[in-house]
Amino acid sequence: MRSIALREAIREAMSEEMRRDERVLLMGEEVAEYNGAYKVSQGMLAEFGAKRIIDTPISELGFTAVAVGAAQNGLRPIVEFMTWNFAVLPLDQILNTASKMLAMSGGQIGCPIVMRGPNGSAGQLGAQHSTAFESYLANIPGIKVVSISNGYDAKGLLKQAIRYEEDPIMFLESEVMYGDKCEVPEEEYYIPLGLADVKRPGRDITIVSYSKMMKVALGAAEELEKEGISAEVIDLRTIRPLDWMTVLESVKKTNRLVIVEEQWPFASVSSELSYRIQKEGFDYLDAPIRRITSADAPMHYAPNLTALAIPDVTRTVKLIKEVMHQYK
Repeated sequence: MRSIALREAIREAMSEEMRRDERVLLMGEEVAEYNGAYKVSQGMLAEFGAKRIIDTPISELGFTAVAVGAAQNGLRPIVEFMTWNFAVLPLDQILNTASKMLAMSGGQIGCPIVMRGPNGSAGQLGAQHSTAFESYLANIPGIKVVSISNGYDAKGLLKQAIRYEEDPIMFLESEVMYGDKCEVPEEEYYIPLGLADVKRPGRDITIVSYSKMMKVALGAAEELEKEGISAEVIDLRTIRPLDWMTVLESVKKTNRLVIVEEQWPFASVSSELSYRIQKEGFDYLDAPIRRITSADAPMHYAPNLTALAIPDVTRTVKLIKEVMHQYK
């Protein structure tokens, strides 16, 4: 194992798959000459050349359409969005072309494409650059949605998506985590999509999260441990398909569930997960399922309002204590 930054883990995944398969290419704004807006693609232009590391105009709809067409004609493109907030512009290509082509063509034309980039808030970016898109994208049949929290998972899941998946993959990262250090094996590995991961075993309550809110979930578990409360923490990793069975098995043991996410509360990932667990695991619950989400409002620029809008460790611990003590 070696310690590398998240951006390096993502770069390694793309580079290893590009060395293996000449059909794989990367395109997006500033991915080549500038080495990527967040330096994720640093050095890739020098290794793979301008035909496979492609700088695009500032036209998300245009270059996404080119990539979708390339995928339908035998290539395996990776599209980098400078932020997923800009992906509302090519939503027509994601929703009406990539996700539906296999069904509309009677199984004759697939779209093996990976679209990736930073998602959610990143501190004082304002309302138009701070939306978390997991629930938006997961609402579309025909695509898969991955939302990563660390470099080990990022590399394994991204290699799996590029090499083995024939469906369009939406791969959600976070710019505030690109510098995070993580332990990644020297040897090659892949992580199948659709499997949640128990990051911390526990016995008293299950905490479920994904992406950068995993830091909040794990931080809350550490604080609770000081007071004798043992929390099991699960990282969903893949939002669609949703591995609710792993959560259910945990709830059978702990009998309580709290979900921490950066989504707005209405029709969110926690809404779907809560429905699944109460439907299939009602008899195992000793307390109502609770959740903590972002505020139901556009994200403000002011740092004090941003801090109030996003879940944190203090409020998560308070909510879990309510669940633990109010419903004994």
